[in-house]
Amino acid sequence: MSATLYERDFYTWTQQQSELLRTGRWDELDTSHLIEELDSMGARERRELGNRLAVLLAHLLKWQYQPDRRGNSWRRTIKIQRIEINEILADNPGLKSELTEIFAKAYEKARILAADETRFDEDVFPAEPCFSLAASLDAGFWPGAAT
Repeated sequence: MSATLYERDFYTWTQQQSELLRTGRWDELDTSHLIEELDSMGARERRELGNRLAVLLAHLLKWQYQPDRRGNSWRRTIKIQRIEINEILADNPGLKSELTEIFAKAYEKARILAADETRFDEDVFPAEPCFSLAASLDAGFWPGAAT
């Protein structure tokens, strides 16, 4: 059995599928792979949001629990992650309905990241988020003290 174009040359397959869609040649579409790719695209956006939230939350935890280590690098990471998260949400408003769940999972990862980066025991960081989703995304929120 020979490999399909999808398996041999993904780029060319995407161009072919785009052309078939543009010209309305519905019967020639590779619908099973198109469905798979569309599902995958949505999952990637969700994953990207979760990963950025985890990085943001880890840095907010470090900011709160290591005030003597605060610096421009952490500040920049927090600011950039907030911007990127807001852009993802603006581009994908449907993700807002899943944000509470994504935030909870991201916080679990953030505790692990923060513990690894600070060399603190993971139990130092609360099992439940110590700041809200809204506060986390608020450009004026800096836990624990002055910026």
